[in-house]
Amino acid sequence: MKKLSGILLIDDDETTNFLNQRLLDRMQLTDHVHTFVNGKQAFDYLYNVSNNNYDPGSRDYFKPELIFLDINMPVMDGFELLDLYERLNPDFRKGITMVVLTTSTHPQDTDTVTKYSAEYITKPLTADKLNKLLSKHLSGKAAGEI
Repeated sequence: MKKLSGILLIDDDETTNFLNQRLLDRMQLTDHVHTFVNGKQAFDYLYNVSNNNYDPGSRDYFKPELIFLDINMPVMDGFELLDLYERLNPDFRKGITMVVLTTSTHPQDTDTVTKYSAEYITKPLTADKLNKLLSKHLSGKAAGEI
């Protein structure tokens, strides 16, 4: 399996980020995972990557192929980030799968997500959910069973 260029985890819950990071490490999907605790940090990162505002020799910056985004966060929530993300260059957004990963099953939240080019998955993230997502969006890159 070809590894993904990188994954972003955007969630204010450090335990969730830790557990998701462990799952991704076990599945060996990528060598590059960045974690952010609010939407502003993540958007600043994506903005810089999309505009090549970083040292190209830095291993700290990469264009992710997969982004997991929580809805309820301080500073900038997931919907605010999605609004800004949709304004980034469409060519940059090609090849990125955005996934809203949340505990919310509120119909208003699920309806709002349909406005965006994003998947909606409820926590917790599991290997099965991840494999289905990879099969749907990143064909040929699905992870093996754990």
